[in-house]
Amino acid sequence: MSLRREYTDPMGCLLPPLRRPADGTRHVPAGRLAAVTAALALTASCSAGSSGTGTPSATPTPTAAPAASAATITAEINQLRDDYSRQIIAVQLTNNTAGPLTVLSASLTSPLFSGTMEWPAPPGGIELPPRQTKILQAQLPAPECGIQTSPANEGTAVSLRLAEGNGQEPAPTVPATDPYRVMERNNSEMCLAQAAAAVADIRLAPDIEVSADAQGAVLTLAITPRSTPGAVNPGSTGSLTINWIDGTPLLEEDPGAPWPHSVSVRAGGSLQQFRLGIRPARCDPHAIADDKVGTLLPLRVSAGGRDGILKIDAGAVLRGRIYEFITAACGRQ
Repeated sequence: MSLRREYTDPMGCLLPPLRRPADGTRHVPAGRLAAVTAALALTASCSAGSSGTGTPSATPTPTAAPAASAATITAEINQLRDDYSRQIIAVQLTNNTAGPLTVLSASLTSPLFSGTMEWPAPPGGIELPPRQTKILQAQLPAPECGIQTSPANEGTAVSLRLAEGNGQEPAPTVPATDPYRVMERNNSEMCLAQAAAAVADIRLAPDIEVSADAQGAVLTLAITPRSTPGAVNPGSTGSLTINWIDGTPLLEEDPGAPWPHSVSVRAGGSLQQFRLGIRPARCDPHAIADDKVGTLLPLRVSAGGRDGILKIDAGAVLRGRIYEFITAACGRQ
């Protein structure tokens, strides 16, 4: 989901790149979202009088903006790659009217997560310009792991509070579409992580052992079993299996120090440590500059009746050392 691509609206207009306004939100022209969802029925004009920013230069300003509703504001769920490890989602709100709307607060509810996901609104809220979209970020709460997920993500909605004159009473509730199944994916990953954490703590040690020729290195994967499975999750089976380990956009397996597979771990067991031989997966100039998930090590895990990917974050210290290793290794090739 790279945000560095160029987009055009349905009439072929070139739209500007994503930018983050000073209020911390992310701003996207409505025409961009029309390319991925039919929910956004109105897009920016491409007429000769356009300002070239995706917003018509001659848009009239009404004396009073219409009250917000599911028809005038639409919502879509997404997630930016640099927010994957932090379980932060993006709520994309689009103002489909001809006048500005000021959003004072926004909260998201979903049957896949407990509690309410609140957008940390700045003082005075944010303005949704006419025919435009802004991205509001929200932290995911604890997942609901005992329910069946729905591909349509039924029941997910955004509750909004708008400034006076924008339809503040009653506050509109807008259904939120999820075309990329962001909520379902995060629920699955977080529930798997919860099941695995009930059995053992799995971490990458902060040290890295670089070979003499700087072409390879070794990381240490440390697995510390819990004393009992109920210490974290009373419903845990008390065991997990690391089926195999995937590479990342930055790292791949060094054949000289292969990665383990079919590793069984039980609560109450002994500490296990594995040496993971690594080498750069790519050496192009953008490898590190564009990195978002290159230091999240994906473990293919079975735990608590679930199968999926458990992502082990290298952490700030090891992340910096991995970047230094890749820079040195690629510089000598």
